[in-house]
This record gives sequence, C-alpha cells and structure tokens, in this order.
Amino acid sequence: MPRVKVGRKSTAIDMTAMCDVAFLLLTFFILSAKPKTQDPVQAAVPASTSNFAIPENDFSTITVGQGKAFFNVQGADVRVQTLKQMGLKYKIAFTPDEEKVFANTESFGVPINVLKQFLNLPNEQKSNYKQPGIPVDTTANNELSDWVHEARVADKYLHNADLHIAIKGDSKEEYPTIHKIISTLQKQKVNKFSLITNLKTVTK
Repeated sequence: MPRVKVGRKSTAIDMTAMCDVAFLLLTFFILSAKPKTQDPVQAAVPASTSNFAIPENDFSTITVGQGKAFFNVQGADVRVQTLKQMGLKYKIAFTPDEEKVFANTESFGVPINVLKQFLNLPNEQKSNYKQPGIPVDTTANNELSDWVHEARVADKYLHNADLHIAIKGDSKEEYPTIHKIISTLQKQKVNKFSLITNLKTVTK
C-alpha cells in the first residue's frame, strides 16, 4: 500500500521577538555610552608603551597646555561637592542651577572669581570662550591646589576612596609649567600620579 504523501508547507519564522531584543540592546548601548568631550585646550600628549585604562570614578585629570592648567574630576556628585566646598572657602554662593551646570562640566580652566559668569554663559558662547586657565602660582595665588585638595576631600567623603590624579600635558609644553603642577601635588604629599600618553608600538 503506497504511503500517503504529506504536502509540503513553507516554513515561516517569527522574527518579532528577535527584532525587539536587538532594538533593546541597541537602545541600551546608545544610552549607556559616554560621549567623548572636547578638551578646553589642545594637548598633543607624548607616546608611551604601557597601557592603563582611565577609571570612571575616583579619578581627576589636570590638563596642561599653552601654559594654562585645566581641572576635571570624575563623577557629578564629587564635582558638586567640590564646588560647594570651594564656595565656602572663597565665600561664593553658587545657585542650584549653577551646581547642576558644573556637575555636567567635564573640564574647566577659569579663576574662581569668574566661575559663576562662566557657568551662566549660553552653551554656544561657552564653547567659544577662551578660558584663561586656573591660577597655579606656587608662590602666591594657587587655586589649582585648592581644587585638588577639595576634590580629594569630597571623594573621600562621598566614596571613602583616595582620589587618583593624572596629568595630561602637551608633549611640547615647557618644563616650568609642568614643574608648577608637580610641585602643587607634592605640597599636598601627592607623590604618586599618572601621566596620560598615547599608546605606541614597542620597538623590537
């Protein structure tokens, strides 16, 4: 007796669930990605053969270029706490709106007495504003030392961690400027810090 032939049917796979997962993953990576911010001054950093990833917390960067110093500390909460402490130290009252703007400011280089005006600038004017740098005179006005100290205190208070500091300097920057930065750190007994460089291939 011949077998009954079963009619062939075209197979169809429902891709709806896979598309939903793909779009959810894409949305997650877009929202969690951290955009690269533009440095306030161009610094052609020197090359190095060692590789060390910059942490996202408990980390501060001092950028040096064109004889100017710029400061940044990771973490919006640490930034706001540092700003509050600097306001108390210099008797400057910052508004909640100014604190919010400062929390989103990656790096800055203005004296404390003009910081309020800088924070209240519109975004288009702020990006075109030529920042004069933070005063770092080791014999007189050294506001950078105060920023570093208050950031270390704020990070210890909020995260109970020691703030790691790195210097990002132009490879053609003159030695006296870098020397001021290092002397500022050493006066606070910060003798261990990193130098941010570009990665180069090891010579064989």
